[in-house]
Amino acid sequence: MKQLLLVTFTFFYLTTFSQEKKQLQFFQTDWGRNISWDAFCEKTKASGYDGLETWFPSDKKSQEELKAALNKYGLKVGFLNGTNKSLPFEESLKAYTEHFKTLISWKPAYINCHTGSDFFTFEQNRAFIDAANNIAKENNIPVYHETHRGRFSYNLPDTKKYVQKIPDLKLTLDISHWMVVHESLLQNQDNELEEIIDRSHHIHARIGHAEGPQVNDPEAPEWKKAVDRHLDIWENIIRKKWKTRDVFTITTEFGPADYMPTLPYTRMPVADQWKANIYMMRTLKERLKIE
Repeated sequence: MKQLLLVTFTFFYLTTFSQEKKQLQFFQTDWGRNISWDAFCEKTKASGYDGLETWFPSDKKSQEELKAALNKYGLKVGFLNGTNKSLPFEESLKAYTEHFKTLISWKPAYINCHTGSDFFTFEQNRAFIDAANNIAKENNIPVYHETHRGRFSYNLPDTKKYVQKIPDLKLTLDISHWMVVHESLLQNQDNELEEIIDRSHHIHARIGHAEGPQVNDPEAPEWKKAVDRHLDIWENIIRKKWKTRDVFTITTEFGPADYMPTLPYTRMPVADQWKANIYMMRTLKERLKIE
């Protein structure tokens, strides 16, 4: 009897402890930022974020200001790296690979890549993926490849080919791109999505729809079906990953004008980008019962 009670208590303790450790870490996009790094980081921290996601600043002054603001407000950083499609393949691959050295020196939480091109061959795109994955292993920093229009991962069927042939390919799932590419919410493609879900290690939380990569306001009732579809997919990914790791990272990535729909002639955004991103963070926390 005592042994049974001990086993039961141990199971309860381990289960409870494991559940308590599960976390979501949220990163705010700096896309459209028009204030100083200090002001942006202060606002990001006050809004409840763990970090921010950004392209590496091009000038030294901005780099110094970013580093100071991250330290001041205790924020993590996730960097973006991308294939320059305007360069010849070999030059682009060299620049892409070299840039990792700079990003890694900052010890980011992760690096999210806009990898390759939809006009490159499979082998050309694979060269970018392999270079990034090797750097990730050598430096023990997560490197993910975002599902994104214009890249190797611009649609579901083609991305599956890469997933099936590259075992260590890890994705950032921004499924809003695929909603518009496939002109649907992919309602009948759950089986096709299984491999993608298994390979998704980071999420870009933006709501797309059959006619565009970003709804005007995720709180508007007319978008409920699209929001629920995205949430179902994201929850599936997060709960699967929580079985093997305690922390899952998410970037809220509603964009500014003109990615955000605007009024004609004025280019005034029809909704508040910051508010939309906060809504996505709070909705995911509520959905997954994260305080």
